[in-house]
Amino acid sequence: MAHDTYTPPAVWTYDSENGGVFAGINRPTAGPRHDRELPVGEHPFQLYSLGTPNGQKVTVMLEELLAAGFSDAEYDAWMVNIRDGDQFGSGFTALNPNSKIPALEDRSGPEPFRVFESGAILVHLAEKFDFLLPRANPARAEVLSWLMWQMGTAPFLGGGFGHFYAYAPAKFEYAINRYAMEAKRIFSVADNRLGEAEYLGGKDYSIADVAAWGWMGAIIRGDAYNDAATFLSMHEYANVARWVRAIDARPAARRGRLVNTAAMPERHAASDFDALEPSLLDRIIWKTDRKE
Repeated sequence: MAHDTYTPPAVWTYDSENGGVFAGINRPTAGPRHDRELPVGEHPFQLYSLGTPNGQKVTVMLEELLAAGFSDAEYDAWMVNIRDGDQFGSGFTALNPNSKIPALEDRSGPEPFRVFESGAILVHLAEKFDFLLPRANPARAEVLSWLMWQMGTAPFLGGGFGHFYAYAPAKFEYAINRYAMEAKRIFSVADNRLGEAEYLGGKDYSIADVAAWGWMGAIIRGDAYNDAATFLSMHEYANVARWVRAIDARPAARRGRLVNTAAMPERHAASDFDALEPSLLDRIIWKTDRKE
């Protein structure tokens, strides 16, 4: 395989002109880069996020809670535009020192506190409301295992495959092949599991499905990374496709997918969805179903 070789220097140094879509914001240091306080709404939960697969985990969970009748799960969702560097504001870094969305402030008790990392937020909400997480083992262990599986595999789908296939300044055969292989292995793991169980955690929908749906659904539908579904032969994963369609049909999942996107930059009440085009909530469809 022909390729250019690279000899690393003895000591790595930061190059701000390293190219790529996120070259302007990526740096090797943490902490705030500018002062910006976060807005605060009136609801018990304040979410600062973006409608990416990681952000969708929390908005879907909150919408599922509300749909199930947990009125105490009302929330304000504020957009954090990661391309503009909003995640490096002083208010946001105080909530999440890692400067990644989503970040949640729980103001439901006497003392507000932060919860960051999408998996931690899902577990926090699930335990707080006793919802979508079994109380007892082995069912609980199974759901938590698949949740952590998703948290561990997502970087290979996004920062690995997605970056080198769609966002890197040049196409590198080795990197694309390496992460394409891993992406397909991840889908194979999910397909095998969903061939023996209706949902990742077992017979019931859980936070493991909430976590994985945004990532796996976007890829298998062909919505992500310039129709990577074709490149990765997503038609091979029929069990994953069945599972994605089942969650696509859930009204709460559809609502959660729209929050903190161009369609709904902020969300402060259930009535905010009433202002959207009626067809928007029905647009979670597959490219193979579209007529254009």
